[in-house]
Amino acid sequence: MRDNNSAPYWRQRRTVPGFGPGCGDREETLLAPPRRAVGRPARFFTVHLGFTAAEPSVARELAVGYAEALSLLRPELAIGSAALSPADAWHRAERLFCGALGPDGERCADVAGHPGFHHAPGPGGLGWGDGD
Repeated sequence: MRDNNSAPYWRQRRTVPGFGPGCGDREETLLAPPRRAVGRPARFFTVHLGFTAAEPSVARELAVGYAEALSLLRPELAIGSAALSPADAWHRAERLFCGALGPDGERCADVAGHPGFHHAPGPGGLGWGDGD
């Protein structure tokens, strides 16, 4: 994992000569305004948090704790989509939460691989499935 002391090569911005009016014998600019009349629709984004842990089981516990804490601070976060992966292998991401679909369209908020019934988020959430 890299530190934030130096900017990576893909974050460095360079000016390119030739864009703008007055370049050569052209009077118009080479950059046009956006063609879309209205703003872009809202899109989904992902945040990646880096931390260190001694072994994968400890990393999973820490990641679940971070995800639950962030969801308490910001309820609009989609906690069910939280995943854990090694820092150098994002393609090996594992889900942190169960996410099983319930009878009322709710998703299970327990950790992935939990025993017993599935539970909807929140206190007193609906439980369903094959229990103990």
